Amino acid sequence: MSSAEQQVRTVEVPGAVLAVHRPAGAGSTDGCEPGLFVHGLGGSAGNWSALMDRLSGLVDGEALDLPGFGRSGPPADGNLSLSGHVRAVIGYLEAAGRGPVHLFGNSLGGAVSVRLAALRPDLVRSLTLVSPALPELPPQRSAWPTGLLALPGLPALLRRLPAGRRDAEAATEDLLRLVYGDPAGLSPTARAEAVAEYRHRLAQPHAMPALIGSARGIVSAYTERGDQALWRQAEQVAAPVLLVYGLRDRLVAYRSARRACAAFADARLLVLPESGHVAMMEHPDAVARAVRELIADTAR
Repeated sequence: MSSAEQQVRTVEVPGAVLAVHRPAGAGSTDGCEPGLFVHGLGGSAGNWSALMDRLSGLVDGEALDLPGFGRSGPPADGNLSLSGHVRAVIGYLEAAGRGPVHLFGNSLGGAVSVRLAALRPDLVRSLTLVSPALPELPPQRSAWPTGLLALPGLPALLRRLPAGRRDAEAATEDLLRLVYGDPAGLSPTARAEAVAEYRHRLAQPHAMPALIGSARGIVSAYTERGDQALWRQAEQVAAPVLLVYGLRDRLVAYRSARRACAAFADARLLVLPESGHVAMMEHPDAVARAVRELIADTAR
């Protein structure tokens, strides 16, 4: 979502100041129900631009950058736990008065959305989860490097790595291979935008601590028990849920889909054989069709 395609404003919430993005020139939103889009670990609001474009005319969508990501500064209190991110999103919805919303979450944003929907059902009309980061033990082998972000001492090591032109492009290529089912299908423009986003992240002194702190937050949330356990909270979600999984996902295994379908009281499943971890970016048309069906079902 380039600067020419978005309108960005900042909203102060408890503990943070969030950047909130709206598509520019999307046309009338009269009769559209509000939607909120929450990105994953290391992502930003721009991850949702393709899907938001396809839902124009149906959903009055906004995407936010979680504290420490995208154009949002780090949280004032340093709280990058899962509950800290949930607090920020709830703070935004309360400040904006837009709830209940159609809530969308990918990866970390999916875990945030599940906890939010369980704790504040009054704020959620429906829930679309793309490869949600729900506890999966043992994790698939290709997800181990992400989990290693939580290790003590890693921030100092990463700060010593070079950040030159070749390194940014190579790192972006590694990231694309991790999250896309078929990165070869990306256009040169999409690749250039991904490199520019990575460079922006490298230029922010808080970006790497935010990434590592949030990774630790996910790992910590996976170990929570009782009412705070994410699978227990999934069982408490009353809103209708659309689950989207890619069979080429290297971070969240498709085997989680069966447990997710059983956990949510009102769930439907979309499986995309060629998609990776970010199906809303890789196959936005298919995801948009399923979302339209979900919203139609919710209206009925």
